[in-house]
Amino acid sequence: MQPIREQVVIATKFGFDIDLETGKRGPGTNSRPDHIKAVAEACLRRLGTDHIDLFYQHRVDPDVPIEEVAGAVKGLIAEGKVKHFGLSEAGVDTIRKAHAVQPVTALQSEYSLFWRGPEDDVLPVLENLGIGFVPFSPLGAGFLTGQIDENTKFDPSDFRNNVPRFSPEARKANMALVHAVQAEADRKGATPAQIALAWLLAQKPWIVPIPGTTKISRMEENLGAVDVQLTESDLNQIEDATSKLSLEGARLPEAMLKMTGR
Repeated sequence: MQPIREQVVIATKFGFDIDLETGKRGPGTNSRPDHIKAVAEACLRRLGTDHIDLFYQHRVDPDVPIEEVAGAVKGLIAEGKVKHFGLSEAGVDTIRKAHAVQPVTALQSEYSLFWRGPEDDVLPVLENLGIGFVPFSPLGAGFLTGQIDENTKFDPSDFRNNVPRFSPEARKANMALVHAVQAEADRKGATPAQIALAWLLAQKPWIVPIPGTTKISRMEENLGAVDVQLTESDLNQIEDATSKLSLEGARLPEAMLKMTGR
């Protein structure tokens, strides 16, 4: 790994219980300062590097003031072991408090045509503070690709089995959104996934979505989104077709929603 270390950016997380030897993650939101430091040391050892480029808090820990969390990361930055501090699924108050102690480089939270919640309050704060935004699930956990409908059967281990918006009834009700994205894809000679990603890229220059995949072909398809140019007219058309849709189902189970700042 060392020969290409300066050509890659390593982002990893703390903010959960974890086996420090294996890196196997458990439940919880453990962000105690001593635990943060131990996780950082374990990550450095397993990754074979002397620094982490971006160290995110995975979820806000209700038992640890965010100022203490930011202070712990600030100490790691002073030691040269971490370059930048990130938050995930944090609300605006948490973001402001953390940023006052240690500047936050990036916020990672869900954002897509399937979930536009951050537009109301988070995006204005990020822009004001100069914080980048890294949307996860930019393809709506696969829904925006057009490969899922109310008849799709998920593997028993798939988390979507427990997500309200992926119930068969919700999927059927929300297909109007999929059809709108597909229509734009047909117009632009692109795939629905590329349209969903291009839409995000067009929102702000400091938004960098992170689609996940295990297939090279899908990765190449996703990368093709940077070549899809959406004009103002295109964006207005997407907005007209999608913004007034009433989507069914919560984006996460209730227990998980309580772990977020949203």
